[in-house]
Amino acid sequence: MANELDELTPETRDEGLDAKVIAKQIPVTVGAGSTVFEILLWVLGIIPGVVFLFMKIKAKNHFQQLQQKIQRDASTIDNYLEQRVMVLQNCAKLLDKAIDLDKTTLENIAKYRSGAANSDTARNEVAGNIDSLSRSINVAFENYPDLKAHKEIEDAMKQNMYLQREITAARELYNDTVNTWNRDVFSWPTKQIVAARSGYTTRIPFIASAEIKEQAKGVFF
Repeated sequence: MANELDELTPETRDEGLDAKVIAKQIPVTVGAGSTVFEILLWVLGIIPGVVFLFMKIKAKNHFQQLQQKIQRDASTIDNYLEQRVMVLQNCAKLLDKAIDLDKTTLENIAKYRSGAANSDTARNEVAGNIDSLSRSINVAFENYPDLKAHKEIEDAMKQNMYLQREITAARELYNDTVNTWNRDVFSWPTKQIVAARSGYTTRIPFIASAEIKEQAKGVFF
């Protein structure tokens, strides 16, 4: 049998491939075979049926606990996002005192002062908008070299960079938990049957904003 992936006759893309996260939730389903499987366990005797029943209860508890962990991980991201908004707001005010900063920057930052959103999609959108605001402030900062001598402004910019790294780490933790969820809901028979009967779907991992992706394509040196 030939290798599915043959390095000697590869299919290559000279133009490269820009991988993107597909923001789609896939519903978990099971077919008639799963129902037949459960019935067969009871036909074979009371013990197999009862054992599988307890396995389903355990699987249900697993998913409930996993949902709580996803909530906790998402809350960590929200906390860092809120801190970053506060730092950017402070930084924007400091810059505004030194230069004529675009007033819409201050107004847009104020919109996110109360924290992030409460859904995965909205959280991605908020994070992307904050990245865009951070970029605007960075551009203003870089355009005025004399501002780098201002200790308060320099400290605020450093705090912004630190919080961005913390947000990245928190996203990794969140995505790890989401990956566990997405893997387990399709783990047949027990977990997939429970997930399907509970109406669960896959979850969407955290997606990098268009602003960050565009910056990553730039020339830094």
